[in-house]
Amino acid sequence: MASPRKHHSAEIKAKVALEAIKGVKTTNEIASEYGVHPTQISQWKKQVLDELPEIFTSKRGERNKSEEELTATLYQEIGQLKMQLDWLKKNQVGSLEQKRRLIEPDHADLSIATQCQLLNLARSSYSYHPVGETEDNLHLMRLLDEQYTRTPFYGIRKMTAWLQTQGYAVNHKRVARLMRTMGLETIYSKPRMTMPGDNERIYPYLLRNLTIDRPNYVWSTDITYIRTAKGFVYLIAVLDWFSRYVLSWELSVTLDVTFCLEALEQALRLGHPEIFNTDQGVQFTSAEFTQRLEAEQIRISHDGRGRALDNIFVERLWRSVKYEEVYLKEYDTVPTARRNLQQYFAFYNNERLHQALDYRTPAAVHYAQ
Repeated sequence: MASPRKHHSAEIKAKVALEAIKGVKTTNEIASEYGVHPTQISQWKKQVLDELPEIFTSKRGERNKSEEELTATLYQEIGQLKMQLDWLKKNQVGSLEQKRRLIEPDHADLSIATQCQLLNLARSSYSYHPVGETEDNLHLMRLLDEQYTRTPFYGIRKMTAWLQTQGYAVNHKRVARLMRTMGLETIYSKPRMTMPGDNERIYPYLLRNLTIDRPNYVWSTDITYIRTAKGFVYLIAVLDWFSRYVLSWELSVTLDVTFCLEALEQALRLGHPEIFNTDQGVQFTSAEFTQRLEAEQIRISHDGRGRALDNIFVERLWRSVKYEEVYLKEYDTVPTARRNLQQYFAFYNNERLHQALDYRTPAAVHYAQ
């Protein structure tokens, strides 16, 4: 019998969305802390980002409260904060079991989630219903990530068979779900595995037999999976094809278009390409992304469906990032991953010599006069 559907308060939804927007915790951590499903995190984050502009475009009469109303609201917030502090002072304990016992489910003013937050207790630790990927699945995802980097031509069946040879009792359905969650795509052509965005407009591949002989002629981008000790995050980078220079990069705990647009805006502050190449993923075929490129009069190029080698230079970048940085370290938190990747991309652009560039650095080639 299916369990009853959970109904989350607006307060919890807002807190979850803000945690996702801050990007400090993985979806797995947020899901476990607040007792929600990972897919809800992405939905609530998108809802908050979509509705934020309305705050600044509302009618003046709605947003300009009288002085008395503002004073009353302020006193109410101060009173609530004092109540929370008083409650917290009475419940200063350290052990997990003690914190669980202090939760008052029927408290008149403080919700269970608020009490957990005040006690620095994960919501799931109180309810005993952890949500998110299990440790077993996270381990399998790390293995799949490493094997995919070695053999990106392995499909779901071969990945399943490989895991079974390593002693893991998995079926192809489980492997397919994990690979889909990670955004891993096999490089051979296949039917409708990468879904287009909401505008359903696919552009032709413009790079075939094209001679790329200067910086800022062709840029491309892609998204890859980055593992941490407590879950996973997504990394996007914008790369100049001629110089291999990484113009921008971003991390996100959810796989949405927002962080892709942020990376694009950062890159556009450094230059302006003639052609921008991506795969046919939903983020890159979305109206928001393609319209931003069209507004800059940039020609859009899309890989053939399922053909990762059409974006080969970004695929090579991911191999370098994984083997030279990610697999050598264990990121314990998202901020740790962000700091280490920032150091690596600085090294990649300014110090790492490329044989294809006559043993020069990407920065030296990109900014050569």
